[in-house]
Amino acid sequence: MQVEALVIGGGPAGLMAAESLGRAGRSVVLAERMPSLGRKFLMAGKSGLNLTKEEPFDAFLGAYGADGDWLRPMLESFGPQETRLWAEGLGQEMFTGSTGRVFPVGMKASPLLRAWLGRLRDLGVVARTRWDWQGWQDGAAVFATPEGLQHVSAQVTLLAMGGASWPRLGSDGGWARHLDGVAPFTPANCGFHVAWSQHMAPQFGVPVKAVALRAGAQETRGEFVLSRAGVEGGAIYTLSKALREGAPLELDLLPDLSEAEVARRLAATRRAESLSNRLRKALKLDPVKRALLQECGRPVPEAPEALARRLKRLALPLGAPFDIETAISTAGGLTRAAVDAGLMLRDRPGVFAAGEMLDWEAPTGGYLLTACLATGLWAGQQAEAYLRKM
Repeated sequence: MQVEALVIGGGPAGLMAAESLGRAGRSVVLAERMPSLGRKFLMAGKSGLNLTKEEPFDAFLGAYGADGDWLRPMLESFGPQETRLWAEGLGQEMFTGSTGRVFPVGMKASPLLRAWLGRLRDLGVVARTRWDWQGWQDGAAVFATPEGLQHVSAQVTLLAMGGASWPRLGSDGGWARHLDGVAPFTPANCGFHVAWSQHMAPQFGVPVKAVALRAGAQETRGEFVLSRAGVEGGAIYTLSKALREGAPLELDLLPDLSEAEVARRLAATRRAESLSNRLRKALKLDPVKRALLQECGRPVPEAPEALARRLKRLALPLGAPFDIETAISTAGGLTRAAVDAGLMLRDRPGVFAAGEMLDWEAPTGGYLLTACLATGLWAGQQAEAYLRKM
């Protein structure tokens, strides 16, 4: 089979690349290894589809850390505002939450995905599902399909096969064996193991709310959840890169009170009372925070000043990250050195890459999806420019 443009991968980056090429009038074949398109996109919408985040651009870019320099031109071209307008163009009314996160009013991914796939069909994009990429042979992309091996020769090829998390949804990182310049995959936006004592069992599944977390130079406020295996949740995910690289985790259980105020309130309690009662009455500390203090803060100081310091700087010892298969996203993939400014592979002219195949990472909160869409659009536009020069 010979085609003008071949897109491999039916997630957000691949779908955006296919849309870009289709809008340019190119004939596009979209190949996906799973039985349907957008499976991880649908999973992202299970708890409310957080597409992007409204905030000043420099703050938005800063969420990508050192990778922001690489992603800047792509996010300048297609950032939070463009993401919102794109979704609204597909008939989805959007709203911005109190933290700046942007969601469809219906909170679900399925209506947006249905409208998007309808648009792709109208643009003439041909989807092939259950097509599993096996690499190249004599310049053609080879796919294992229900009908046997298929060979596709394309003028341009765009790779958007995701990272290595949630393999049951289609992204297992197996494509890496066919390419050079791939950094090893590691879990990102993931939980971490904790060796809890048996006394913590009643707190498993309980969220820890209104807390500040520090890991090295990074600090965030939010909440996380205790589980039998360890800790997980949004606040942990935000710090996962620093934690993965060995920064210790420190909790401020009372971020709205200064250390001096905590000490003053503790000093006003009767020393004859139990520690639990003092913490509850003076500081309104809930059971899960009291349990964390007893678990991680022993021996618990008695003096108000020392106890206040412990409550404001409680060290929580972490083990290894959770398995990569359960991570929301991954770091690793095609390095910046492996592609040019247009995301074309340096050792394979006419082959581009986008999305989580590239070695960047970002916290949850709309940053992941926006960058996947932005890199998909950028790579699609660069592939179109490459075609025009042929």
